[in-house]
Formats: sequence, C-alpha cells, structure tokens
Amino acid sequence: MLRSLLLSLCLVSLGRADEADIKGAQRLFTAWMEGQMTAKSLPGVVVGVIADQELVWTSSFGMADMASKRPMAAGTKFRMASHSKLFTATAIMQLREQGKIRLDDPVVKYLPWFQVKTASPDDPAITVEDLLTHASGLPREAGSHWSTLEFPTGAELKNLLPERQAAFSPEVRWKYSNLAYSLAGMIVEAASGETWAGYVQKHIFDPLSMTASSVDKPVSGLAVGYGRKMPDGSREVMPFVDARGMAAATGITSTVEDMAKFVSAQFVRGKILSTGSLREMHRVRMMESTWTNGYAIGFSVKREKDKIYVGHGGSYPGYLTQTYFMPESKVGVVVLTNAADANPGDIAMQLLASVGDAVAKDRAPKPKTVSWDPSWSRFAGVYRSRSGDSQVVELNQRLVILSLGGATLENPVRLEALGEGKFRYTAPTGGGVVGEVVRFEEADGKVVRMFTGDSFADIIK
Repeated sequence: MLRSLLLSLCLVSLGRADEADIKGAQRLFTAWMEGQMTAKSLPGVVVGVIADQELVWTSSFGMADMASKRPMAAGTKFRMASHSKLFTATAIMQLREQGKIRLDDPVVKYLPWFQVKTASPDDPAITVEDLLTHASGLPREAGSHWSTLEFPTGAELKNLLPERQAAFSPEVRWKYSNLAYSLAGMIVEAASGETWAGYVQKHIFDPLSMTASSVDKPVSGLAVGYGRKMPDGSREVMPFVDARGMAAATGITSTVEDMAKFVSAQFVRGKILSTGSLREMHRVRMMESTWTNGYAIGFSVKREKDKIYVGHGGSYPGYLTQTYFMPESKVGVVVLTNAADANPGDIAMQLLASVGDAVAKDRAPKPKTVSWDPSWSRFAGVYRSRSGDSQVVELNQRLVILSLGGATLENPVRLEALGEGKFRYTAPTGGGVVGEVVRFEEADGKVVRMFTGDSFADIIK
C-alpha cells in the first residue's frame, strides 16, 4: 500500500471530550484515502478541514512530482480551475456593495460591444446575475481551448462573440458556462478600472493574506499536473496552461492553506463582504432541471439528506479540485489533486462524513434544554380554530401537535420547551408559524386556549 508521505496535523488545542472522535475520524479517513491512492494509482492529493476561522487538519498523500519524488505538502500549489469563478463572483458583489454594479443590469451596460446570436428573437437582455448563476444560456466555451490548450486573449474573445450562438434563452434553464464567467471578469474590469488579476490580488488575496495564490503564473512549488491513467499505466505530464482572457473563469493557482482562508471568509462578516452579500451568494438562484442541485452566486449548492453543502469544483489540464462547506456548522473541506482522473468530489464528501462531521459535532453549541415538567401533560387535548382541528399529544416527555385529518403521522410539529410554560413551534419546513412561540391560556385551573404565534385555538376536549 502506498503510504502517506506527509501527514501534517494542524489540530488547534481542541481540548474537548470529542477530541478522541476527531483523531479516530482522521485515522479512518487516512486509511481510506491511502487505499484510494493504491487502487487508482493516483499521483497525489492534499486535503484540509476548516472549522470557522481555523484550518484544523491537513493531510497530504503521494507525490507533487513523481519524476523528482517531491512529496505533496500543505503548501503545494495547484491550478484551481473553476474555483476562480468564486473570486469573480466575490468581486462583482464587492463592486455591487460600492454601488458600481447592479445584478439586474444588462451585460451590455458594462460591455457595450457585447452581442451574441440569441436563442429566440424575443429574448430579454442577458444580465449580470444571469452570468453569475449560469442562467444566461450562453455556450459553455469560447472555442476549442480545452483541446488545443490555447486559450483566447481578451481581445480574441471579444472578436469571436458575435458568432457565438446561445443554446437557451436567458433563465430558461441552468447551463454551465466558462464563457459567461469570462465576461463577468471583464465587467469587473470595466466597473473597477483595474485588471481582473490585479483586482483579485488587491481586494481578495491581500485582505485574506492568501500569499501563495496567483493568477496564470508558472510559480515555484506548483504540483505537476498529470493526465488520466492510460491502459499501459502511463500518465501524460501536462504543460502549464495560461487561461489568458478566461482567467476569471479558470485561471487561479492556490494551496489548501490559502483556500481555507477563503472558506473561512464565508463564515464571518466584513472580511471581504457583508453578511447580506455572503448570504445572497450562498442562496440558490437557479436549479438544475432535475431539482437535485442548484446554483447560487458563484457557488454550487447541493443537498444530501438533511445537510446543505455549498462549494465549487475545478477541472484544469492535470488538476481536479473540490471545496465544500456547511454554512450552519461553519465546517468545510478542501480537496486538491494533480490527476485528471481523480475524483475530488467523492473524496470531499468522505472527508466531510468522517473528519468534518466529527469536528462539527465537537464545535456545535451544546443545546440548552429545559427539563420536562410533568404538569405540562395538562396541555394535551384537541384544539379548534377557524382553520381546523389539531391535537396536542404527549410523547415520552415531550409535546407534539398533530393536525387532525392529516394524511400521515410523519413529522409532527414539535413543541420545544422554553420554560415558564412557553414552547417553540418546531417544524421541518418553513410554513405556518415555525420558530414562533406557543403558549397556553388557562382559566379557573383549566387550559382553555392555545396560542401559536398570534393566532389561537380553543380547547374542545
């Protein structure tokens, strides 16, 4: 079995009862990852786990350069590919906060030369938000650059646009587009008066101390990128590729340590964006037609069972990368690989399910519980309002509200005890008075009425 060549633990004095669980999860993931390295003959992988403002664990596997036997390390640099879109979207939102850009503005307001062949003659103008949410309907690419590895310059991209044909009308369906984000980068330049690379350096890299990150530079410390494993076991060594005019879509180079700083910035107000802008960037704006995944502003969003994951992936010649974070728990992961057939998305999910979950449980605030009061049994009964009847039922020292006549017994409303005879209306969906206070009115020693929020129902039995 290929052993891990470097295991750097950045645990930050956890000192809690769950520390053993975290270390166990690290050992579990390490064993699984080493097995993946052997089974798939992967060159190298670097992973990181972030908890709020800390990179709490990193681990490195395999080689950054197989020829020279240079091992992977936390500081190894990778082409981040489509992670660049996150920086472009962040730049747009910063300029929006300054009043220099509106999301509903047409692209042509900032790029007067912008024109493409529309999908339908009555199509509305493509907006800035359409570009950022992949709702523009524009083609995925601006030419054959993924085949030739010769990306267009900004001038070349501008000249070829009039011949591009939109595949869909704006906002008809989600359609990923590197061309759209290349245009978004040009809007950043038009609104700021700075080059896209210069803007990102000054307004994102520098404030976050992302000192190892760059745009389209053959920097030292870069992992060698390898093509997919061929039938004879060989892998092509990929050349350095300059994204040129498409840097805003795919040109950034970074490390797990620097990307952890960017992920941490998603959890705190004021580092690079306001809380309002961050929440907008993490909220789904455009759904896949299958309703399985969505796209926010820059970020992709997916739901697995009861958890929401926000992040992005990246694919560049010789590199595959993935970032995910969970806004509620403020825990995220970064996975960087230097092989065209690695699967960083799967690695990221396994990392979240092991180390990520252990860290999230350790960091979760301990809930303040109110002990069950046997006298609360008196609140059980059937209540009638103008909209229907409901019943409060006692279930093993807790109260739930059941809608009489409901089709199933699944997911009854729970009454979370707040103390002093008050409860919180807790439900899995956002309807009704979810989150509001439930209280009971009594007269002559008997319960007569239940208030849910501002409405009430009278007890009938």
